[in-house]
Amino acid sequence: MPYWSLYLEGRGFSKAQIGWLAAVTVVTRIVAPSVWGQLADRSGLRMRWVRLGALAELLAWVMILVVPHTLYWLVPVLFFYSFFQNAILAQFEAVTLFYLGKDRAQYGNVRLWGSLGFIAAVAVLGAWFKWHVITTLPLIMIILAIVAVFNAMLIAEPPQAPARHPHPLPLWPVLKRRAVWSFFSIHFLLLLSHAPFYSFYSNYLQSYGYSTFSIGLLWSVGVFAEVLMFTQSARLLTVLSERQAIILCLGFTALRWLLVAAFPDIGVVQVAAQCIHALSFALFQSIAMRLIFREFHADQQGRAQALYSMLWGMGVALGSILAGYVWAFWGGSVVFAIAAGVVFSALILARYIPAKNG
Repeated sequence: MPYWSLYLEGRGFSKAQIGWLAAVTVVTRIVAPSVWGQLADRSGLRMRWVRLGALAELLAWVMILVVPHTLYWLVPVLFFYSFFQNAILAQFEAVTLFYLGKDRAQYGNVRLWGSLGFIAAVAVLGAWFKWHVITTLPLIMIILAIVAVFNAMLIAEPPQAPARHPHPLPLWPVLKRRAVWSFFSIHFLLLLSHAPFYSFYSNYLQSYGYSTFSIGLLWSVGVFAEVLMFTQSARLLTVLSERQAIILCLGFTALRWLLVAAFPDIGVVQVAAQCIHALSFALFQSIAMRLIFREFHADQQGRAQALYSMLWGMGVALGSILAGYVWAFWGGSVVFAIAAGVVFSALILARYIPAKNG
């Protein structure tokens, strides 16, 4: 993610084109998660779809390496890639929670390993691209995809998960609960504000003279903060209610985007902004997993995770497209200032979250 937009820019794509291509990689979350969620809840075989998704990812990166780099070719390849990627993300969250069972408070201690992997990849690739051209990115991703396929084959179906269920319970009765619909609405607005960060933050820093290595280090700072939060989230959520924790996440996320907008050329401020990723992503993710596992029945978990993923896709896809156009007229600082306003507006919905945890 930190290097994909730089790769596209190196291939000659404009900011607006990069915005559309970034949107393609997440827009399938609007449709695909419901497909995978239905298949998982009906079949009871979530790891089957994770393995299939990992194999499709590998094929997609091979195609990216060999097809002509035009919108005509990259749009369908990225659509194919992201459609199957969504099979992995949402369903593996459900697999993790089923394995944890009553110990789901330990979710953060499991989830941090993905963050550590991200830090390692960003740091190593940042050093790699200091001495090698950015166009080697697809080849490296093929190697990482092969590792992902191998690991997916090693993980069995969780024994705690319900078996095949041809008629799982509908989601609508749960979604009508005030705490649930308000939480998912907050989630959408939070991700809408994250879109410029995910799609353009690397380009933004590069325009202010940051090297590829420095950009990689800044991304790593954010994920290192995320790792620390995942280790402490269970403890923090025994002190704070979910409402208080969500307000904390939203308030600091708004501050984060304001810092990015106002002080892009001050490295220390960007480090501080990246540290807030501990709240804007890690703590919020921990809250989300607790709420979803608590509010939804066992045979609804696949579709509930899919809905959570779908809203992620809607927020980031729409935000990436809008950010690409706004950027062309007013620049990156204005985009991040608008992002701060978007996430600040989500605070209005926080009052509908129960004052005490369920």
